[in-house]
Amino acid sequence: MVVEVINTGTELLLGEILNTNFQYLSRHLNDLGFDVLYQTTVGDNPSRMRETIEHALGRADIVITSGGLGPTRGDITKEVVMELCGLEGYSDFSTLCRIYDFLAAKGVTPTPNNEKQAIVPFGADVLENPAGTAPGLWLEHKGKIIILLPGPPHEVEAVCETQLWPRLMQRFPENGVLITRTLRLRGIGESSVATRIDELILKQSNPTIAIYARHGEILIRIAAKAASPALAKELIASVEEKIRASLAKYIYGADNDSPAAILGERLKALHATIAFAESCSGGLASSLITDIAGSSEYLKGSVVSYTNEIKERVLGVNPETLKNPGAVSSKCACEMAAGVRKLMDTDYGISITGNAGPGMSEGKPVGLVYIAVANRTLVYWQEHHFDGNRTENKLRIAQAAINMMLDKLQQV
Repeated sequence: MVVEVINTGTELLLGEILNTNFQYLSRHLNDLGFDVLYQTTVGDNPSRMRETIEHALGRADIVITSGGLGPTRGDITKEVVMELCGLEGYSDFSTLCRIYDFLAAKGVTPTPNNEKQAIVPFGADVLENPAGTAPGLWLEHKGKIIILLPGPPHEVEAVCETQLWPRLMQRFPENGVLITRTLRLRGIGESSVATRIDELILKQSNPTIAIYARHGEILIRIAAKAASPALAKELIASVEEKIRASLAKYIYGADNDSPAAILGERLKALHATIAFAESCSGGLASSLITDIAGSSEYLKGSVVSYTNEIKERVLGVNPETLKNPGAVSSKCACEMAAGVRKLMDTDYGISITGNAGPGMSEGKPVGLVYIAVANRTLVYWQEHHFDGNRTENKLRIAQAAINMMLDKLQQV
């Protein structure tokens, strides 16, 4: 079954908000065995929206829209679909009561335009929305299925998890499933990975193999389509075994693993503690660590030493170091790492100092970063050069610091 997803809303075209709905819908639809072949974004314009939906119905079996089901005049998706299909609507009493109950529970007084959300096209089924006032709709028209979903991502997920996914699985049990497995690698480049498994890639059919570079690591995604999850996992296991035979030393985890999670497991196994001193990364490395539940077992604290004053006064960096060679230097990184380890009384101190951009700092180029790891007797440092924008650089810098700590623990 071919699916097209249409995301509505002028704010998407203006780049004011990030379209996360398509990522969520596409991932889950593919997992359910549907072929998501098209994605379209259209603004809140009746004629252009009608043209877009009409075009989608000409090439897809299922058309799913997100957005435009709210109470305002700009929310027109339902009205456009009703006009396109030549359908009248009625006020659905149970939907209206649910909307009023939802608002009352939040202490909000309903307004007359909320009644607009309870209008249902004749022949459509309501997909209840437990997270908002706009219900989803399931409509079958001339052999095609049109599914209307609300716009806010948490409402899309609520409708899909409770209503849409179960209905699609019941309606299309023959679709089978798509199962994926992602191997996560570090310490090797994308081209090297591609070269080592080139023969497997050339022979791929089912499962398929895809390689991605993301934030300083390499991902290998294996995807298999089969009649059941068990059969798909068997297909994946065979390919994964061959990939691991070529790349085992670089594979640090799979699926939702992250360097921060693996680092946490290693630290807990060693009963070791860490502390961070971060300058140009702004505390992001510490944030990645605390994204992992239970990280308080090994992360004792952090210092965001963004200014030289804090580097000197809190971390004990020598003022002469800050003058020459400066804050962006290996010497400063080493003193920061040793200083935060002593300050927090931890087994390891990790420091980050550098220039994340966009302009020069201390005459040092954008992307020049020094990372240091201190234990109770030694301090190690690395020099890095990053070439992304400021936001990209900060994430890659934070990941590099976590990876350096992982490398040092592997030597323990």
